[in-house]
Parts: sequence; structure tokens; C-alpha cells
Amino acid sequence: MRVKAPKAIGSMKIKMRNQSAGKLYGGTQRFELRVYYEDTDFSGYVYHASYLRFMERARTEWLRALGFEQGDLQRGEATTFAVRRVEIDYLRPAKMDDALTIETRIVRVGGASVDFEQTVARGAETLVVAFVGVALLRNSRPARIPSDMKTKILELTGARAPKAHQSNAANL
Repeated sequence: MRVKAPKAIGSMKIKMRNQSAGKLYGGTQRFELRVYYEDTDFSGYVYHASYLRFMERARTEWLRALGFEQGDLQRGEATTFAVRRVEIDYLRPAKMDDALTIETRIVRVGGASVDFEQTVARGAETLVVAFVGVALLRNSRPARIPSDMKTKILELTGARAPKAHQSNAANL
């Protein structure tokens, strides 16, 4: 008896959403990864810039968990998020084969920006804490976050938009 080979998928596009997006827990997204040799320096510890890549992956998966794909945004209206600020504290080193969890939490949502607090942990031990500010760009220029995206961010993460600025002239 001859078994037929399965039909080739060919150029059929299969869209897989939320495959590795991690989970949202009360406004915090958790993304897990393992440290590979390529992530380390000559000492066997994670190279400092690798943590930035880990956090970038977690923010991308955070966006995916909300239902937005970076590639779709870029192809559609040439929209992307660009890092504008990073403040990072390295508390303890990670090493090859460590299983890490990157937690991403929104600190603030502005008209054209989002500020994150991200932590990298090995089990219960916090290794890195960072504050990352990103700005939304459309055609390489700052732009307001689309209202559907902003609403979803605020609803699903429990974040708040900043209060409107009050003029000091009203208090005189």
C-alpha cells in the first residue's frame, strides 16, 4: 500500500497570531525566553545589549497580544514604534541556558508615545529593570497613536492617559 504525500502548501499564506505573545496578567505581559550562546559575551554571561533585544521582543509580543502586528502596521501606513529613551539598571547577570521572564507594564500612554517599565527575571530573582519610552512614527515622522489602538491599550492594560495640562493663568 502506497501512502500519498500531503499536498504542498505552496504560496498559501497562513496568518498565525498570538503564537508566542505571552500572556497579559492584570496589565502586565509576561514573555519567556531562554538564553543562547549567541546572547553571551566571552565571560559566559549575557552581553549587556542582549537585554535590550530581549525587551524589544517582549514589547513586540505585547503589541501582538493586543492584536496588532508590527509588520501589518509598517506595510499599511508606514507606522512603527521607535525607542526614544532607555533607562536601565543591571542588577545581576544571566548566563547561557537560563530561562528568563520579561515582564512588560505600561507606565504612561501619551498622544504619540508609550512609556514602559520592563523587568528581566530568572525565577523570582530580578536581574534587570528598565524604563523604555517609545514614540509612534508614521512615514518617519511623529504621529498620534490611532484611537482604536490607544483604546485597546488603555482597556487591556489598565493604563491611564495623562491628565490634560492646566494653564497656570486660570489659577491667577
